[in-house]
Amino acid sequence: MKYVLRSGALTVAVGAGLSLTVLPTGSASAADGIQVRCDDIPGLVAAINQANTNGGRITLAPRCIYTLTTPDNPDDGLPEITGDVTISGKDSTIRRDPDATEDFRIFHVVSGGTLTLKSLTVSGGSIGNMGGGALNDRGTLNLNNTVVKDNLAVTGGGLYNNGGQLNLDRSTVEHNSATGFGGGVVNDAGGTMTMKRGALLKNRAALNNGGGLENILGTATLESVSVRGNTAVSGGGIRNVNGSTLNLKSTTLKENIAVSGGGLSNLASPATLVDSLVTRNTAITSGGGIDNQSNGQVTLTNTKVIDNEPDNCSPEGSVPGCTNPTAAIDPPPTRDLLPDDDIKDPQ
Repeated sequence: MKYVLRSGALTVAVGAGLSLTVLPTGSASAADGIQVRCDDIPGLVAAINQANTNGGRITLAPRCIYTLTTPDNPDDGLPEITGDVTISGKDSTIRRDPDATEDFRIFHVVSGGTLTLKSLTVSGGSIGNMGGGALNDRGTLNLNNTVVKDNLAVTGGGLYNNGGQLNLDRSTVEHNSATGFGGGVVNDAGGTMTMKRGALLKNRAALNNGGGLENILGTATLESVSVRGNTAVSGGGIRNVNGSTLNLKSTTLKENIAVSGGGLSNLASPATLVDSLVTRNTAITSGGGIDNQSNGQVTLTNTKVIDNEPDNCSPEGSVPGCTNPTAAIDPPPTRDLLPDDDIKDPQ
């Protein structure tokens, strides 16, 4: 059975040759799901409210852009996620109107809520606090084959995970900006972030730290992820601070830029890199590849930190297995470097 949400009413196809019956919004079941017509924002809002109550799957029109012109509540473009809500599309986009006069993020998951996004793009959010694309406040946010791009916030330009569970699979966080820290993602307050495949790409923390990812008092695990082309004051690619735990596996930190810690800035925290590559990152002062400060512990296992400017690791000797070339020693020939193809880079 198929439900099609049309701005507060559901049209139900009950079988071949039978008439259509109009049912109230609350009549759809979680098992059947709800279809929302292209750019039907009242229908999308009603579908989310219904799914919050009953749980359910919402399906958007393929390759359609849903444009939010005004917020649903003071900070959010759509209703807060309080239940178990899944929104699926096929190259569909939910965005804040570039000409909107009010600032608002796109999604907000509150404590106890679960939001799963599949094959969507979330873009254009703008907020004067946390999470331009989405704020996950002690709930669960799952992104599958989803792009979060061109969002702006003070902290967590793309995503802010505040003490919740953030899971990204084959997803990309790109071209987001923060005026404070965490251009792409902030993982904070005991939050857990797991990212498999995908990329943190060309995000920017304009005046602070953590261009791609700022990990604060949380645990972040990235596997087969490209962290590339991000910029910040400290930790162009990733900044790991305040006792946070960072685990990188089969991950590339490449072409990130910062004043210090071009690829990774690690401060008083454990960071483990396995089967990974840190290369072609740039720092204005030191720690082109890795800047490891205040008794931070960086463990490299089958990982290369090479060809970073002006050095690979700082302070000298602070990262076991990481060496800085000297003027008397030529850099290793290209054939000795780990090829990019050895580590999957979705770019």
